Parts: sequence; C-alpha cells; structure tokens
Amino acid sequence: MTQATFAAALLDPDRPPPPGLRSWNGSDPAQRFAVHRNNVMLSLVDALADEHPVTQTLVGADFFRAMAALYLRRHPPRSPVLLGLGDRLPDFIRCFEPAAGLPWLADVARLEWLRIRAAHAADAVPLRVPDAATLAALQDPAQAPRLRVRLHPSAAVLGSAQAVVSLWVAHQRDDPLWSINLDHPEAALVLRPDAEVLVLPLPPGAAALAQALLDGLPLGDAAATALAADAAFDLVHGLALLLQHGAIVQFHPPAEPSP
Repeated sequence: MTQATFAAALLDPDRPPPPGLRSWNGSDPAQRFAVHRNNVMLSLVDALADEHPVTQTLVGADFFRAMAALYLRRHPPRSPVLLGLGDRLPDFIRCFEPAAGLPWLADVARLEWLRIRAAHAADAVPLRVPDAATLAALQDPAQAPRLRVRLHPSAAVLGSAQAVVSLWVAHQRDDPLWSINLDHPEAALVLRPDAEVLVLPLPPGAAALAQALLDGLPLGDAAATALAADAAFDLVHGLALLLQHGAIVQFHPPAEPSP
C-alpha cells in the first residue's frame, strides 16, 4: 500500500479502505478507518471555514461545509501546512452548479483568500515619499514612461463584476446587506504594508494601474491601461493613492540602453 493510495481512500468516502490494514486489538480495521476518515475531513472542512468566514456566512454553514467537502475531495491538501488550502476554492465555486445563482460567491472567496495570502506574504518597507532622483525621473517625459514601479509583495488586485467588496465590508461592520447593489462592479487592493491586512476599494482606473504594475508593465504602459479602463483617470492621483497606503516599495529607473 502506497501513501498515495492511503490518502486517496482517506478523502473519498466511496473508496474502500486500503488493503492490508490491521488493528492492534483485533477490532474491525474498516470501521476504525472510517472514523479516522471522518475526523480528517471534519478537520479540513473546519480549516477551510476558518479561512472563509464571510463566504460561509453568506451561504450558511450546511451549504458551505457540503461544498467544502466536495472541493477537498477534488483538491486535496498538497502540503502538511494547511495554509493555502483554499487557493483553488474560488475557481471551484465558479464551476459549482449549486452556486450558479450566486455569481458573487466565487469573488468573495477570492477576496478572503487574497487576505490570507497577504497576511503571510514577505515583508517589505513601504516607500512613503519618493527620493529626489525618483521625483526628477517622474517629471522627465523621457524617463517617466519607462520607470518600473515595484509594489509590496503582499499586494493583489481583486476586480469583480459584483459588489463583493461592499459585501465583505458589510460583514465586518454588521451593516445590513439589503442596501447593497450586488450588480455594481467593484475593485479593491488587498495589501499588508505593516501588521494589518487592508482591503482598499479602488476606482476602475487605479485598479487597472495597480494590476498593470503588478504585471510588470512600465509606468507609461500601466498609465495607458488605466486610461483605457477610465478616461478620467489621473496618474498623479493614482500614484499618490498607492504611496499613501504603502503599496509601493521601489521605483526602478529605466535601464540604460546597451552600447
């Protein structure tokens, strides 16, 4: 019996117990394995629920736990460390037929996963005020478009066609949900510049700018992407917003052309 065979049987209630099991006291090994299987699944579902409290609240514990069990059978843990257990949950929910009438649910789960990711991301010192050389480069039409802007390792952008940021915020404040227009697109920057994970609502242009910078685009191309998302986008305001919240850690000057 291999470890993979044992693990597969442990997470799939339709599989028979792996062959070769023995019990020290002569009791039925299949019955003892069933108890172990149940305890393992309960622990994994509990861990997933702890990571996604708002997602569970929105659909109820029974629905969430049944969905989580199916998810875990399809996507079992890949590491003894359970951090990241739900990294594929948003995509699973998006294709989960019983949740088809809840188009916002996958993005709520994604927001909660991005918060977990941010909490455990590498540390970095936020750049609150650019130095003189960077300010000069930003004001130079020849250099500014070629600048590279490195965002904090914890930074991630969530964009959704539904009001998932408002849904999440409402649960933090116990605000009523009836006043939220669920069909309103929203975006947010998830970030941990210091000790606390922040969820910062962003207008479309700023969200597009942040995502383009995360994708490694130079500042000029990132600004063009932001303008395409919002014709009223202002680059100075967008950069100031990122600096204010500690999202930027470094401006890279443009590389010198090779001789």
